[in-house]
Amino acid sequence: MRPQEHLHRSWNGATRYLIRVRGTLRATWSDRLGGMRIEPDECDPRCTILEGPLPDQAALMGVLKGLYDLGMPLLNVQCIETFDEGRGDQIG
Repeated sequence: MRPQEHLHRSWNGATRYLIRVRGTLRATWSDRLGGMRIEPDECDPRCTILEGPLPDQAALMGVLKGLYDLGMPLLNVQCIETFDEGRGDQIG
């Protein structure tokens, strides 16, 4: 993938993310964390996985800030699918 394609995919439209944090987090926090699915990490019971679509980068930042406010150390953020690649990244 060329660097321009990666930039294009990461900034436009809804994107499905997989976020891994250190610590345990109950699924009841889903509503406060962008509606993402929350489950224990099967490979490491000391970690939690959040997965789901977010509409834009602002929503991702809101989830990351929520995790920060909860004191959950961030281990990994992965973009696993982009839904609206046809918008382009130019203004005007």
